Amino acid sequence: MTIQFNDEELKQVEEIKKRYLKPSAALMPVLYMIQEKYGWISLEAMKYAANLLNLSEEHVLGVVSFYTMYNSKPIGKYHLQVCTNVSCMLRGAYDILKTIEQELNIKKGETTPDQKFTITEVECLGSCGTAPMIQINDDYFENLNHDSIKNILANLANN
Repeated sequence: MTIQFNDEELKQVEEIKKRYLKPSAALMPVLYMIQEKYGWISLEAMKYAANLLNLSEEHVLGVVSFYTMYNSKPIGKYHLQVCTNVSCMLRGAYDILKTIEQELNIKKGETTPDQKFTITEVECLGSCGTAPMIQINDDYFENLNHDSIKNILANLANN
């Protein structure tokens, strides 16, 4: 797959670059644009971003591999990000993770064979007062328990 922005997207990149003193500061929004367009950030996409912003490929790889919001491999239609930081862990996050793994018959870091679900364990998603919680794509699901997560998965499976 060839990674390339169209003219409109390149204009958007230029607008993003204008917001910052250094072009390197535009890397994160540009990576987000790539991920939105292609679903994930391949090595080819990282090279494209590096060339676009005149950065080293190693720098771009470092950013992509550091932040969990960037996917360096294809993910399913539903990306289930299970928070296991302290508040969530204390309120049953590992039980929620185990339930999800059992319901979907995959482990964290895997995608279902039908490419519908991917499970990722993540650090704090900033919802400590409503723990345990998960983020599915751009939506938060909070105050989870065994039954509520099973209902959420059943609803998603039918979509």
